[in-house]
Parts: sequence; structure tokens; C-alpha cells
Amino acid sequence: MKITEFIKENTLFLDGGMGTLLQKEGLAPGELPERWNLSHPDIIRAVHLAYFKAGSHVVATNTFGANILKYSADELDAIVCAAVKNARDAQKAANAHHPTWVALDIGPTGKMLKPYGDLAFEDAVRVFSETVKLGVKYGVDLILIETMADTYEAKAAVLAAKEQSTLPVFVSCAFGADGKLLTGADASAAVALFEGLGADAIGANCSEGPDKLAHVIEKFLSYASVPVLFKPNAGLPKSENGTTVYDLSAEEFSAKIAALVKKGVRAVGGCCGTTPAYIEALVKAARDISPLPLSGKNLTSVSSYTHAVHFGDEPILIGERINPTGKPRFKEALRARDMDYILREGLSEEEKGVHILDVNVGLPEIDECEMLSSAVTALQAVTDLPLQIDTANALAMENALRIYNGKPMLNSVNGKQESLDAILPLAKKYGALTVALTLDENGIPETAEARVAIARRVLEEGKKYGLSAKDFIFDPLALTVSADAHAAVETLRAVEMIRRELGCHVSLGVSNVSFGLPARDMINGTFFAMALSRGLSAAIMNPHSAEMMKIYHTYRTLAGLDQNCAEYIAFAEEAAPSDGKAAPVSDSMSLKDAIVKGLADLAASLTQARISAGDAPLTIVENDIIPALNTVGEGFEKKTVYLPALLIAAEAAKRAFEEIKTVLKGAKPTKGTVVLATVKGDIHDIGKNIVKLLLENYGFAVVDLGKDVAADTVVDAVKRTRAALVGLSALMTTTVPAMEECIRRLRAECPSVHVMVGGAVLTQEYADAIGADFYAPDAMAGVRYAESLDDRA
Repeated sequence: MKITEFIKENTLFLDGGMGTLLQKEGLAPGELPERWNLSHPDIIRAVHLAYFKAGSHVVATNTFGANILKYSADELDAIVCAAVKNARDAQKAANAHHPTWVALDIGPTGKMLKPYGDLAFEDAVRVFSETVKLGVKYGVDLILIETMADTYEAKAAVLAAKEQSTLPVFVSCAFGADGKLLTGADASAAVALFEGLGADAIGANCSEGPDKLAHVIEKFLSYASVPVLFKPNAGLPKSENGTTVYDLSAEEFSAKIAALVKKGVRAVGGCCGTTPAYIEALVKAARDISPLPLSGKNLTSVSSYTHAVHFGDEPILIGERINPTGKPRFKEALRARDMDYILREGLSEEEKGVHILDVNVGLPEIDECEMLSSAVTALQAVTDLPLQIDTANALAMENALRIYNGKPMLNSVNGKQESLDAILPLAKKYGALTVALTLDENGIPETAEARVAIARRVLEEGKKYGLSAKDFIFDPLALTVSADAHAAVETLRAVEMIRRELGCHVSLGVSNVSFGLPARDMINGTFFAMALSRGLSAAIMNPHSAEMMKIYHTYRTLAGLDQNCAEYIAFAEEAAPSDGKAAPVSDSMSLKDAIVKGLADLAASLTQARISAGDAPLTIVENDIIPALNTVGEGFEKKTVYLPALLIAAEAAKRAFEEIKTVLKGAKPTKGTVVLATVKGDIHDIGKNIVKLLLENYGFAVVDLGKDVAADTVVDAVKRTRAALVGLSALMTTTVPAMEECIRRLRAECPSVHVMVGGAVLTQEYADAIGADFYAPDAMAGVRYAESLDDRA
């Protein structure tokens, strides 16, 4: 039986941890566990066999960190070959009475993707592709992508799995207790993205115990139509006599997960700290629970890297300003590649309250393919609003869909067969919500009935690609009433008929209705209100139009969507007359605002202007740059700002600092020296790199020793630089002993140095046990600690 069929009717039992078991068998601090497939195959086979005998249906190969960034091509081939053989040998030896499968285990690369890191998206796809191809070559049954802290990296892995195989794909992310990934995604964003990409099961693993992740899994269950999987840690880790242990027993662990199986979770196992005994207890606790039927949630949604927007909950506003049509200044910006102007347009629309940004950069004289992808990447760096990718160029569309971080909105397909053949495969591959225009080879029909007929045809064509009604949002096309007095009537009838007869959502470009007429806002606003009353789901509109925003807020209030009329009251108190034109954001933007918003080019130019005007460079630093970083940093600490916004603000501050340094040539860092390192055996340096960037912006001199750093190297660097602070990072349980050893060496040879530690596997208790002075749960906490030491000096 195929695993995708089995999981529809049964609870699928996965395996548990690998690293902690290998440590007990002698895996040395800093030693790479994947190499044990070759050097200790008997131990790896024994672990797999124990899991099969405990009742696991699926055992994951010992390949979590196996990729071409870590191993040569030849060694990677040998490792994956041996890993699959070890799992297959264990599967055969188990001779289990239940169905069993072998999964290719794929973990994160340890690098952050551009624009926040140095790994390009396509390079990430290639890294994962090499591992997937080897898994297919040596005969795995499915691909398990797990412990992902960034949905963008997970998307690269899913695309690699889909493009290099036809195997089932399970995807699992490492959520924090706050329900967010490191990069800010919540469960709804993950579900929208991974279901769209065609994952066969999705969920969460690692990072926390079952108690702290239960609310995340319940969110998955409320949004997901595919099976949900759950592989938490065995509670919280701590160090006892140099060994990592966890605070939940097998019975406690299994009881908590069994409770979630009763709520609908379909695939369960364990991560760090779990053993075959945990899986045996879990099987015993959950095997007799009757699985709840899988239910299609029928959600029409899009997502950014942080959240999803669901159509139908209330009217959705799609900002129309990032479009050159009728905008000479925007055309000029496109020709000059003035990306900051485009970003400011998007930010101004976000401030006005839109939910989605339409992005159209089509001009005949520019390279639209390159410009559209660049604009999408740049916009996603400064705003977390989902984007509607708007182009008639199929190649530009695919390029932008591919690099988009989230579930995109595609604008558009139409009833022409040529359009359907070109666009629907892209919608399916990249999981896009598709705007479908009700026109065909004969143009735009005059009647609502004919437009609905085109919509029906689009839905039928969509079925050929596995797309359903929830994957489309129809635009029945608003035409100008100045040319046809009945144009608005037919469009409104089409809106109502599509909602009622097809059960699909509807969007309109509202302002088209008033083309050629004076005082267009009056027509637009009334038409918008009429369309909302007929069931309009979304409007592409100008949020700077006071009339349109009045209609939006009053409709929400009258439709019972505005609790206590709170948003209406806030809008009414702030509302001011408007001609519908956006004021240039840069005219009133301060250097501090530019940094907070992550506008690097603008931050640099504003700094130049301030220096030219005679402002003292250090005054600019003290009054603008550092306060801007503090604003973003405090938001990060309060979890109102997430990692991408923190990093992009830090980059903008860095650009401002560079302008300052051109004036203060030879100027040295104003604060002390910090040595940073990812410990021996660990190549995951994302957290360390973030801390480095922030410390440098706050005036510290940073000595970055890189990743996979031996204790001797750290000690030598502290002696050489006389640093007052060392920051050590580790992601994997198997490398924490190397961190403990490094701290021991520092205590012996550099007794005056302070040591802070951070990483996904650490807790305050764990940090205390290994002798650290400070545990940094996030990058800003590390900066605050460094500042506290500098203040004492």
C-alpha cells in the first residue's frame, strides 16, 4: 500500500531521535553523525531496527545534515547510499507485521537565504536537489523535510523534492512556543504555502515539547486539508554529568501526543530526546484511537512569509499603486531602477491598510522578467503583506512565482485557451491563487451570463491540473459606464452569480468603472459599495482615496465585521480630505524611519544629506541610527517584529554607518571586542551571523571565527584580542558537548572572559549547567548583554 493511501485511513507512526542515541554510543563532540553511516553502520542499523520493532511505520535515514555544503559530491553519494542501505537492512531484519517505509531525511542547510543571508534561492534548490537525487537513486520511499525554521528554505526543499522525484513529500517546521518560526511564519502561512506546493503531510517538529507546541498543531488542524504530522522533543533539555537529558518520560510524552491524535493528528513520532522506548509507548497509547476523517477546509488564501490572508472572512483590499499605468513618475522609477520609490509606494499602501499589494512593473523598454523578480524580492524584504504578481508575460510570471516567499496571488489567466495552457501549469506547480478574467478569444462578453460561462470553462480546465474552485478568484471585469450605461449593472450581476452559482470568490479593479468621467472617486466609491453588497470578495483599489476607504470602513461596521465599531472610529478620527493621490513618502521620511522600514538606499542618501547639511556624524549615530535600531530591536523582543524586518533594518543602519565612516576615516568601533563562533561539528551559523550584524551596528568590534570552530581556536582568539565576551552558538543536540568543552577551556585559560550561548537546543537551565554566564534566547538579548558588560567596563 502507498503511504499516501495508508495515512488517509490510519495513524502513521514515525520514528524518534537519532543524535542523542549516537552520543550515548560514543559520537564525539563535533563529530558529524552522517559519517557514522559509513564508519558505524551496525549502530545505525540497530537504532533503525529498534524503531521498527517499537512500532514505527516510517524510519528516517541518518541524513539530516547530508548536503553538498557539508560534504564533497563523492562523500555525499557514499553517505546517502550507506544511510539508505542501513535503513533497508533494518527494515528487512525487523520483519514487521505492520507496513513500513524508509524516508530520506532532509534538514536545513544552516544558512539563511537572500536577501537576509548569503544563500541564493536557486542555490538552495540545487543543494537540496543533489540530496534528493541520491535518495531516489538508492531507493527511498518518501522524502521527509524537517526542522525548518524558515518557510522560504522549506519551499526550496519542496521544489527540489518535486522536481527531482515523484515521491511523497512530508514537511515539518520548527515552531517556537509563541507559535512562530524564526522568520515569523505562523501555522496558517505554513499550511497555505505547503498545501499549495503539493506536500502530502505537513506539521511541526523539534524546538519544544508537546505541551508548548499543542496550540500550533491545533492551528494546523484548523487550516489543513492534508494530514498533519507532529514530532516534538521529549520536553526541555538539560545537562546531567555532561549528558543531554529531557524532562518528559516516555509515558508523559505519549499521553500528550495521544490527546492530539484524538483531535485529528495523523502522523506522530518524536524528535530530540526521544528513543525507541518513547515510540513504543506512543504506539501503545495511540494505536487504538480511531482517526478522525480528513476534511477539506476549502480555504481560498494567499500568504506572505509571516501570515495568510483568507478570502471570505471580510472584504480584502488589494493596493493598486505599484503599477505604471497612468503614472509617469512610476514609469520614470522603473526606467531608472529606482527601487526605493517602488518600495515607498508599497509601504504607503500598507500604512493605509491594504491586505495585499498588486505588483506590476510592465514597461516595453525594460527587462520585465528581471525587474518583476527584483521588485518582488525587494518588497518582501520591507513588508510582510502578501503580493499579487501582475503580468501578462508568462516567463516573468514563473520567475516571480518561483522566488516568492509564500503562497502567491497570480494575476492573471483568462478564458483564452492559449492563456489557460500557459498559466494553469504555473498555478499548480507554485500553488498560486489565480485571478481569472472573464474574457476569451471573443473579448469581454456584454452579459453576466456569458461571463459566468467563461468562469465555468476556466474551472473545468483547472480540474485537468488538479485545481478546484478554491484555487481561483474571478474578475468579471468592471467596464466604464461612460461608454456603456449598463456596464456596471452587468458586472454587478456577474459578481452575484459567480458567488451564488459557482461558489467562488470575486475580485474587481474598481476604478475602471469611472474612466473618462470627472470626480471619479464618487463613482468608484458608490460602485464599490454596490459590489460589496453583491458579495465582492476583494477590490484592487487606491487606498489613498478617502472615498474608497470611507466605503470600506462603513461597510465593515454595518456588516457586523468591526467589533465595537473600533476601526471605524479610529478611521473617522484620522480621516482627512484626499484627492486620491499618494503623497511621496520620502518627502516626510526621517533617517530613523528609513532605517526602521529597511530602506537601505534612502537611509544612505539621507545620511549623506545630513552630513552635507553640517550635522555631526556622531550626533547622527546617537540621535537617529541607534534609536532606530532600538525601536526595531524592542519590537523584536516583544514579538511584534520578526527576524526579516530586524535584519533588513540592520542592513539599512549598516548603509548609514558606511556613510558616517567615509567622513570619520580611520574611526574605530566605539565599544569592546566580542568573539563569536559556531562550535565544533556544527555548520549552522544563522544565529551567530545575526548577532554579528547587530553587534557591529551597535558599535562593537566583532571577531567572527565562523562555523565548526574548535575550542583551541576560540581560546587563541580571546587571548589575542583580549575580548571581554565570547558568544557560542549550536543548533544540534550532538554539538552541545563541544560547546561545554569550549566553555571549560575558556574558564581554565581565560578566566576573566564572559561567555554567552545561544541556539535552538539551549535553554536557561541547560546554559547554566554547561557553565555559561548568559543564555541569549534571541539576537537582541545578546546585544543587550554585551551592552551591559560594556557599561560596566
